[in-house]
Amino acid sequence: MCSEMGIFPWLPLLLYFICLTTIFLVGYIPHEDHIKCSSGNANCTISNVYRSFPDRSICRAAEAAYPTTEEGLLSIVANATFLQKKMRIATSLSNSIPKLMCPDGENGLIISTKYLNRRVGLDESAMTITVETGMTLRQLINESAMAGLALPYAPYWWGVTIGGILGTGAHGSTLWDLGPAVHDYVIELRIVTPAGPDEGYAKVRTLKIGDPELDAARVSLGVLGVISQVTLQLQPLFKRSITYVQKNDSDFGDQASTFGRQHEFADFTWYPSQHKVVYRIDDRVPSNTTGNGLYDFMGFRSTPSLFLALIRTAEETQESIRDAVGKCINGGITTSILTNAAYGLTNDGSMFKGYPVVGYNNRLQSSGSCLDSPQDGLITACPWDPRVKGLYYFQNGFSIGLSKVKDFIQDVQKLVSLQPRALCGVDLYDGFLIRYVTASSAYLGKQEDALDFDITYYRSKDPMAPRLYEDILEEIEQMAVIKYGGLPHWGKNRNLAFVGAINKYQNATEFLKVKQLYDPLGLFSNEWTDQILGIKDGITIMKDGCALEGLCICSQDSHCAPQKGYFCRPGKVYTDARVCTRLSS
Repeated sequence: MCSEMGIFPWLPLLLYFICLTTIFLVGYIPHEDHIKCSSGNANCTISNVYRSFPDRSICRAAEAAYPTTEEGLLSIVANATFLQKKMRIATSLSNSIPKLMCPDGENGLIISTKYLNRRVGLDESAMTITVETGMTLRQLINESAMAGLALPYAPYWWGVTIGGILGTGAHGSTLWDLGPAVHDYVIELRIVTPAGPDEGYAKVRTLKIGDPELDAARVSLGVLGVISQVTLQLQPLFKRSITYVQKNDSDFGDQASTFGRQHEFADFTWYPSQHKVVYRIDDRVPSNTTGNGLYDFMGFRSTPSLFLALIRTAEETQESIRDAVGKCINGGITTSILTNAAYGLTNDGSMFKGYPVVGYNNRLQSSGSCLDSPQDGLITACPWDPRVKGLYYFQNGFSIGLSKVKDFIQDVQKLVSLQPRALCGVDLYDGFLIRYVTASSAYLGKQEDALDFDITYYRSKDPMAPRLYEDILEEIEQMAVIKYGGLPHWGKNRNLAFVGAINKYQNATEFLKVKQLYDPLGLFSNEWTDQILGIKDGITIMKDGCALEGLCICSQDSHCAPQKGYFCRPGKVYTDARVCTRLSS
């Protein structure tokens, strides 16, 4: 989720029908402001949309600023640079899981792009659009479509901003064209950076195609400055045809590396414990093909808060009594519900009548209707909204090169054969979402053609409570990033996924050179960005229970929960892994 959101559970069939009837009758207060200040715009705290970072901390700042123009933004950066005040950029929605938006210490400045959300220019003949970076993906898709144009590939969750997308490298799914990452369609951008006193302590830099510094700014983690405007290369608006096909996963390892060459927008949803894979057959079709399909993904719809509380309570109970069988039953029901409802696809915007579903790209590429509805006092909510008792989870996101992905899939299958019920809990969150990504010229972009895995799963409100089959999920995470050299998604993941990650980027040194040129004092950096960029140590946090939260790889029993029967032991498939496991497993 930057980051984009994960996929979410829908349990008993009866409640599902209640949910479907309710969401069209009531609405939802879209989201709360994640920046909260006690005195005007001073004495502030900031969190993400989940109100929970991996270490469960709350970040603080001396003040927050809300520029409305590039000139106002320039003035804010100049003043902070003059005072040598730490700065970080916050979007209006703040989907990133790691602590990317936190200024260092408690005396920093949060710069929000909430009001920098306008279209600046549109050139229909050149098929380009220029927007401010606080614009949401949904706005961009709609603005482009009204001009008969399309951003061909995009994240599946439209509740992200253009700045957030560029900051974390968010993407859709394809091996075609320039690839699925939005940043690879940037042809020009303007970025406000610190400067010396002779330039008024801040300056606007314009980067265009051919400028090597553009490849640093395409995926920047927000450490170069504030990107104020972006120009994107678009395409003529087109139609797509989508069909989901469910198959046994026995040959999935072989299919995974080739399926994306056959279908432009291909992806997979994998349910390892059920030995099932859902193949997305998704291609462009002529614009005169009949159909006005719409994708309103079920997990991104407004949901009755009572229903969310029942889901969460049920899973907490299953975790506490170690009811793996119950999770497997509910996982199967969830899969059946989503399959029968075509995951939220409709042929005409209201009903699903069968495959294929044909429609314009802007109606099928992304969704997030839970952000649209009117106020109802939180009778309904987005499933992850922290203001209600809803979903609370971890989300791993990593990409593995196509040349190695078969072996990774087979290793996961080996774990399932050892513990057939171990991944039923993932099925409650709609399995593994797997998308194609391509090598990018961006210095911190993808390094090779790969498959990107998103795995969402239960997180306890108690940081010292082990999860059911803790060891299996830990081993998959460690296999992905260590054994197979997977690249972590910059806007997702727990701390351990980033250990040594910067060394996997061949142009990391070039990125750091641009960072030093643009911001020599490191005013736009924070402790977390310094750690993941290899400037400082400290990604892992060694303390009792740290491995349960992904803050470390366990090296001693106290990093697990020995008082609850979990000890630090070698993994089962990836033998160098150290995981928290019960002696009986």
